[in-house]
Amino acid sequence: MGALGGYAVSKDTIQGETDKSYDSLWGAALMVGRIRGQIKYEEPTRGYIELEAESSRIYIRLIRLTATATRLRVSARKYHLPNLGLAQDIFVKIMEQAR
Repeated sequence: MGALGGYAVSKDTIQGETDKSYDSLWGAALMVGRIRGQIKYEEPTRGYIELEAESSRIYIRLIRLTATATRLRVSARKYHLPNLGLAQDIFVKIMEQAR
């Protein structure tokens, strides 16, 4: 299943909840991050990835809500300004890649 709906929670952040597994989302986030830019930092135990792409800094956060639900949050800022379009694009790509 896996809902693809995401919603903006601030000027630079999009997030959504899904029933896709945490491990599947983590793998997809790493893959999309490596394709789109350069990963600067990753912390699998905290579910945190930071990367640079298209002159922006992107922050990907995975939060386990329950045994079957995970929240995906993607933030992007370009020159300290919100880049919601890029955040949304990366969010959708991660959700599409996760099995």
